[in-house]
Amino acid sequence: MSGINDITLSSHLQGLKGAGSTSAVSKSSADFAALIKGSIESINAKQVDADKAAVGLASGQNGNIHEVMIKMEEAEISLRLMVQMRNKVVEAYQEIMRMQV
Repeated sequence: MSGINDITLSSHLQGLKGAGSTSAVSKSSADFAALIKGSIESINAKQVDADKAAVGLASGQNGNIHEVMIKMEEAEISLRLMVQMRNKVVEAYQEIMRMQV
């Protein structure tokens, strides 16, 4: 009778390391990190733009309240979307951590 094979996650991941997939994993994680960073920078730029428009309206430089309100709403909706995406990612992570191995 042959020995029992180790089926733990760490042994499986070590087997994958030998297959040369670490470069693919690191590349995809770098792409994901760049995507997240770009999204955060875009949302931050919208927030800054909305703040500048509000300051311009308050100081009398920008007399069009409609454009200012549109910029402020775009910034708020973008921020809400980012928060909801973060919540989904945290929820997925927690679900994975609850899984039995």
